[in-house]
Amino acid sequence: MNYHDIITIEPGKRSGKPCIRGMRITVYDILEYLAGGMTEAEILEDFSELTSEDIKACLAFAADREKKLFVVS
Repeated sequence: MNYHDIITIEPGKRSGKPCIRGMRITVYDILEYLAGGMTEAEILEDFSELTSEDIKACLAFAADREKKLFVVS
């Protein structure tokens, strides 16, 4: 999935954290909800401005970031 059009980073918004489509909802927020046991349907019900694609973009962004991590010993 190409998340680049969905995940935005603006220095003046949420301290430059990756957000969804310029809103104040961060990728971290969505990942926390999912990790806490919320389903995609529950998130979409609580945040009517979000779409299923937004949630998938958060997961793709996190996966891409994880892939780029490396350990220097």
